[in-house]
Amino acid sequence: MNWVVTNYHSSSNYQSQILQLTGLSNHQLPNLRVRRVLPLRSLNLGSIASSDSDKDSPDAKQSVPEDSINVVIRCRPLSQKEIEAHDASVVTFPGGGQILLSGLDSIIHGDNGPKTKQFSFNVVFEPRAQQPDVFLYSGMTRLVQMAIEGFSTTCFCYGQTGSGKTHTLTGPPGMFNRKKPIFLSPFCSQFNRKKPPDPLHPDHGIIFRSFLYLFSLLQDRQDVHYVLKATFLEIYNEKVIDLLNNTRRSLPVRWSKKSRSFFVENLFTVDCEELDDLLAVLEEGMRNRSVGAHAMNDVSSRSHTMLTISITSEQLMDNGVYITKAGKINFVDLAGSEMTKKTLSEGKTLREANNINKSLMVLGYCISSLSDPKKRGGHIPYRDSKLTKLLADSLAGSGVTLMIATISPALSNISESLNTLRYAARAKRIRTKPIIVMALIKRTNYSH
Repeated sequence: MNWVVTNYHSSSNYQSQILQLTGLSNHQLPNLRVRRVLPLRSLNLGSIASSDSDKDSPDAKQSVPEDSINVVIRCRPLSQKEIEAHDASVVTFPGGGQILLSGLDSIIHGDNGPKTKQFSFNVVFEPRAQQPDVFLYSGMTRLVQMAIEGFSTTCFCYGQTGSGKTHTLTGPPGMFNRKKPIFLSPFCSQFNRKKPPDPLHPDHGIIFRSFLYLFSLLQDRQDVHYVLKATFLEIYNEKVIDLLNNTRRSLPVRWSKKSRSFFVENLFTVDCEELDDLLAVLEEGMRNRSVGAHAMNDVSSRSHTMLTISITSEQLMDNGVYITKAGKINFVDLAGSEMTKKTLSEGKTLREANNINKSLMVLGYCISSLSDPKKRGGHIPYRDSKLTKLLADSLAGSGVTLMIATISPALSNISESLNTLRYAARAKRIRTKPIIVMALIKRTNYSH
């Protein structure tokens, strides 16, 4: 399935599109709220994630059949620099989720080498596809819905530097990372924004659109009480940095025996009662993340980032029992793979590039092992990098995962595009086992 819709330039047309998507009226969009009825400590969070040692607990597990990682491809247009250099496009789109890479004789020498290579994916977005297309047809809406139901979900972008990963997730540079700091608010919100972004701007990425969609769904569920919390971190030179408590202090990554997963210790958490709180978290993190410039990208991400929205729900059933669920959405923006001979990196930027490539190489090893039925049951090197530790559950655990692989159509980038497509094709073969763990709580003389 290939999407090339481009009719999103009219602001009135786009407004009707987003209103149809969220099911809201025009005046509701800027001021969405979610009722925070229950304090988080009352939800008995300790019983939401169980392990094999919890067999006698009252928690009930619900699972769905095995799920493959959903892999979609987005090909950006040729850049102005590539057009001026008369760089040819080597990517074509036969349709039906197919993508064809030609010109391989430029990197694979010899008469017997293949000249073209075709790949097949769930969805392929051609260069003319716009931001709303990616949100609507990538499977992201399904992830938001499943997170509300108590599943752990992840959306991560992978590709070479300058291929459009951060643009896909958050939009063009400057949309959220204004230089003015965000101060603590004396009111309900922990952060205060002086001027919120235009909710109808056509360049908003997946994260902002997911926020809108999430709050629209929560508004329709008046019989369920929700608590939203957010964290935002980056992995910079193999150090985990909290982007919401910007001391630049490295935080340890620990293993939890109870949840059987890795977590970051002492990570700052923000209560999010309003849409504006989530937007402030996004802006604060984008302002504090590490970026730099090199020959291929003026605004290059120098770290991997992970924005996590935790969604805890509590619902009263007819028998007086409360059911609690804890879902989450991880948005992971991987720093781009780099060929230093093309980026001309040196000094600090070169050290950053080496660490980025090292962690991506470990991630590649994990994906390669998980996609091979003969290796899947053996040792998977999650512990070899901070990135793979934090992505372990998303790759082959109990979560639901969407991978958006971004590529350049230019002949000059054909080697990196081929590697990205191979990487994505392997990830498509990975199977996960999505699980909800629900806690059942019986209360007496308790009211909201």
